[in-house]
Amino acid sequence: MTSAGVEDTAVRGTPWLGWLVLVIALVALARIAWPARADPAWQIAGADARRGRELVRDVGCPACHTIPGLRGARGNVGPPLTRFADRTYVAGVLRNEPRNLVTWLRHPQQVVPGNAMPEMGLDERDARDIAAYLYTLR
Repeated sequence: MTSAGVEDTAVRGTPWLGWLVLVIALVALARIAWPARADPAWQIAGADARRGRELVRDVGCPACHTIPGLRGARGNVGPPLTRFADRTYVAGVLRNEPRNLVTWLRHPQQVVPGNAMPEMGLDERDARDIAAYLYTLR
């Protein structure tokens, strides 16, 4: 058998290789055509994410949490808030959705008694604004 015949047999013997290349190319094209969303995962009507960012700093969240984009926010008592919007659960027990997050922010000791998150005395508006900010963390 000639070397051309050996190469031809090797290529014909692996039809999955062509499909694999095609799938990889299609995935790459889809990522270009539909890039990841830059907007928050959840929209909270009437909430102000910018104000929420200020509140996060003012109420002392950086003392316990690492928070991307906030200078000096390297706490390690609570979990890092990196990619918070992509998480499935809040505190390991609540589905990560606006109503549950606001409840957690307002009353963490009622949700999980004895956990390290203190009651911060947040009202509904403050908690909604902080939640809106947390949902920008992707």
